[in-house]
Formats: sequence, C-alpha cells, structure tokens
Amino acid sequence: MAEVLVLVDHVDGEVKKVTYELLTAARALGEPSAVVVGAPGTAGKVKDSLASYGAAKVYVAESDDANGYLVTPKVDALSAVAEQASPAAVLVAATSEGKEVAGRLAIRLGGGLLVDAVGINSDGSVDQSIFGGAFSVKAKAAKGTPVISVRPGGVEAEAADGAAAEETVSLPAVDAAKSAKITGVEPVVGGDRPELTEASIVVSGGRGVGSAEKFDVIEKLADSLGAAVGASRAAVDSGYYPAQFQVGQTGKTVSPQLYVALGISGAIQHRAGMQTSKTIVAVNKDAEAPIFEIADFGVVGDLFNVAPQLTDEVAKRKG
Repeated sequence: MAEVLVLVDHVDGEVKKVTYELLTAARALGEPSAVVVGAPGTAGKVKDSLASYGAAKVYVAESDDANGYLVTPKVDALSAVAEQASPAAVLVAATSEGKEVAGRLAIRLGGGLLVDAVGINSDGSVDQSIFGGAFSVKAKAAKGTPVISVRPGGVEAEAADGAAAEETVSLPAVDAAKSAKITGVEPVVGGDRPELTEASIVVSGGRGVGSAEKFDVIEKLADSLGAAVGASRAAVDSGYYPAQFQVGQTGKTVSPQLYVALGISGAIQHRAGMQTSKTIVAVNKDAEAPIFEIADFGVVGDLFNVAPQLTDEVAKRKG
C-alpha cells in the first residue's frame, strides 16, 4: 500500500486537531505517514498521539533551524521524504502557513496542487466547497504527486491504531539568504477559553449584538458551556470583537459539535466557515434570516432575552 505523507501541525509538542483529520483523510489513499518538523525532541512528544490516529510511520525531521525559519524547513523535509518514499499524495492543513508550504512543495515535486479540500476519495480525487459553499466540486491532479491542502474541520477525525515506526530525515542547512528568519515570537493571548479551531463548542456573535460592550452576553454563554467565542465579519468590521476570532470565508473555518449563532444573519461568507458544524443553533429576530436555512434548532427572538436564559439554564444543569 502506498504511503500518504501528512505534515504534522503542532505547537510546542501539542498536536493540533487538524493533524488527526489529515491522518484520517489519508487512509482513503493509502497508509498514513506523519512528518514531524521541529526542534530536537519534538517527535518523542507527539509519537503516541499520532499512532492513535493511524500513523504507520513517523518521519522525524528535527534540527535547531526547524523552528527558526518560516516554511522552508517544512518544505525541505516533505520534499526529502517524498523523493525517497514516492507517496500517493502529500497532505497539509489549509492554514495560512500550510497553503504556503503546499504551493512551494508542488513546484518542487512537479505535482498538482489541490487546495482547500473538504474530502478525499479513494480514486485520488478531492471534494471542494467553492464560492462560499454555493457549489461542491471534485478535482484530481493530472500529473505527478498530488499536494493537497485540507480545510480544518472538513474531515471528521477517527481514531485508528498505527505502528508509528520512526525514521530519521536529515534536513539540509537553511540558506538564510533565501529564507524568512523568525526573529521573535509572541504568544496569542487567548485567556482560558479553548482555541477557536480546536473547540468542540463555539458561540458566535454577529452584527445583532450591537456593540463591543454588549459582546459580554456572548462570552458569558460561551464560558458556561466551556466554549470558544467567535464573531461574524460584520461584527469584526464594526469593531465589536478582534479579527482573530472571525469565522467565515475570510476568517477561520470551524466544525465543532455545537455551533451557536447569536444575532448572525447567515450571509454565505459566514456559512462557508461553519456550515459543517454537527449541530447548529441560531437565535435571530428576523424569521427570514438565511442562518435558519442551515440551523438544526432556531429561535426567532431577541438574543439579549434568549442568551441570558440559556446561560442560566446551563448553570443550573451544571449545579
């Protein structure tokens, strides 16, 4: 069975949820092999979790330079492994960095680049949701090794046993003149809430919230549920909430077990970033709001009446 390379997305030895989704998607094409790029000792921290999602091999590409430069070490590692393993495909997360890695790698390998996939099929084709989710299409690489970026939340992660046999990969020295060096790192201050793309519950507010001060009604409900907080583009553009929490076509794509939309009309750009959520609950004063077309449960009402009641009810159930 052909190998399928998966670039592991991790931070300080903590594997991101999208990596498990990639390992699951890779099984449609062959045997998943994880590629870990990082500082020495990284692979030892992540090996067990990769094995639990079916990684047959773990290629260890560790060096002191790996965390010191943007993109280049990851492209070098994937290119080196691909040349020796002749994989059926290479999968990366469709994040801002992942897309950059995918584009550069496809050029190096002379393969087709398939972007923003939401599903992978055994015949090598991928499913894509385009024009803000208005159309679903299939695409397939015409030549070479396909390099596929997969949208976070597009595939549901499923656990499976893998041997996770380690194999060391030597990274070439980075040419500093041709690479972007990282000169400083500032952690994102996210508080105690889960990260938006990793959360199993997301509570989002839209233009209907009315102001930045009133966004606390969203935060209180999120905190009662142990959820992440999101915002629509309209809310972000109006200055109600920071841009890093934007959900939608031009923001982050989420696919939680539960998505609660408060005061969000449901423009197609927003729906493109959350419509794969397992259960969608919408609260809006406008009974004709497009969000109700995809909601599993809808409440036509004022979010400032509904949300506090819901927050109180959740607190009672917890008590």
